[in-house]
Order: sequence, then C-alpha cells, then structure tokens
Amino acid sequence: MELKKPTRIVFGTLTVLILLFIYLPLLVVVVNSFNGSTTLSWPVRSLTLQWWSKALSSTGLLAAVGTSLEVAVAATVVSLILGTLCAIALQRYEFFGKSAVNLLVVLPIALPGIVTGIALNNAFTTMLGVKLSIFTLIVAHVTFTIVTVYNNAFARLGQLGRHVEEASADLGAGLWTTFTKVTFPRIRTSLIAGGLLAFALSFDEIVVTTFTAGQNVTTLPIWIMNNMFRPHQAPVVSVVAVVMVAISLIPLWLAQRATAGEER
Repeated sequence: MELKKPTRIVFGTLTVLILLFIYLPLLVVVVNSFNGSTTLSWPVRSLTLQWWSKALSSTGLLAAVGTSLEVAVAATVVSLILGTLCAIALQRYEFFGKSAVNLLVVLPIALPGIVTGIALNNAFTTMLGVKLSIFTLIVAHVTFTIVTVYNNAFARLGQLGRHVEEASADLGAGLWTTFTKVTFPRIRTSLIAGGLLAFALSFDEIVVTTFTAGQNVTTLPIWIMNNMFRPHQAPVVSVVAVVMVAISLIPLWLAQRATAGEER
C-alpha cells in the first residue's frame, strides 16, 4: 500500500518528534558528562574531560562495574542453560499443565520489578532464611533474564519443526547427540541473541537489585543511585550513565544483527 504525500509527511513528523522525545534526554546526559560545572547547569558554558578521568580513577565505581559484570555474566549463563531446556521441553513434548508452566516461565518479565523484588526478598529472608548476597542477586536476575532466552529458543524451535530431529532419532542418534549435532546448530543464533539481551537486562537492572542485593553488594545502578545527589558527583554520574548506555546498546545491536542474519 502506497501512502499519499500528506500522510507520509504527517507520519514522518510524528516519528521524528517521538524519537526526539525518547533520545533527546540521552543527548543531554552525554553533554553533561563534559560539563565544566559541578552543578550540571544548562546551557553548558564550558567543556572538560576531568569527570571522565575522575570516573576512571574511582575505585568504588570500578568495583561496582566489576560486580555488575559478574552478576550479568552469571545470570546469562544460567539463563542460557535453563531457558534452552525449558524451550525444548515446552516446544517438543506434551504433558499435563504445559500451558500453566509456559505462563509461569514468562510471567516474571511481565510483573512490575518492585513486585518481583519484594516477593524475592521475602522468599530469601523470611521463608528460606538466606542472607542477601551476590548469590541471591544472581538468582533474582535469572528469574527475568531466562525469559529472553526462552522466548527466542521457543520461537525458533517452532519455526524449524521436528522432522530433522525425528530423522536423527530414526538413524539411531540419542537425545544428546541429536541436540548437539542437529538442534543446537539450528538454534545457535537465537540463543546468542537471547543471551545478549539477558546480559543487557541484568547489567542495568536496579529495582529487583535493590531488594535482593544486600548491604555489601554494590552494582553499577546502585552506585549511581547512591551518588546521584552527592556534592560534585553529578557530572561523574553522567559519565557512568553514558558508559551504561553504550554497554547496553552493544548487546542489543549484536542481538539484532544475529537475529537478522538468521532470518536471511
């Protein structure tokens, strides 16, 4: 269907306005990371790189980055394993309660983060008596990062069908051989995309992290919240925000490329 010129102009204008509304605040954050003022005054009257050097020399900040990377990598690995197993079980086999299990797997990504955080905090501290730590934080992140892997793998398995796997079984291959030689190579790019999305979700998560990290665990989002309103720390926080945007965009871009390459 070809749109008339006035309609194209209206749609184009609305698209530009929406994109500006979404991304202009990010541009302001980027500019403020070079702001010479400590109060983030606007408009910017001078530019400096001192906040970038200060951020790179902050031991607390670097430790928070390391913690966020550790949690994100661990959550991604666990999500890849559990998400793939769930996708294969729910896509390839029929059993009682299948629809209910499918709903329960994807439900955490739909729930508000504060609800998930409160529920997990109560489960760890009250029901199980477990002290909040980096372990509980990783478990909490897995509850929602697993959904990205599961959805990608489930959709890809549905597109492929079962005929090749059934042919492998007819030729005498076992479940493990069929998975490693037939199934996994065909869903590999979907798992990569799901894993990258899981990493991006875990790296910048703040709400669930606040309720499940404990007092001795400081991730990068928590560090930002703690330093946002401290004197002379706002420009450094802007630097960290720019870095977080870059780190979050790279996995998303790679996931999009992997998915696009698979479709082609």
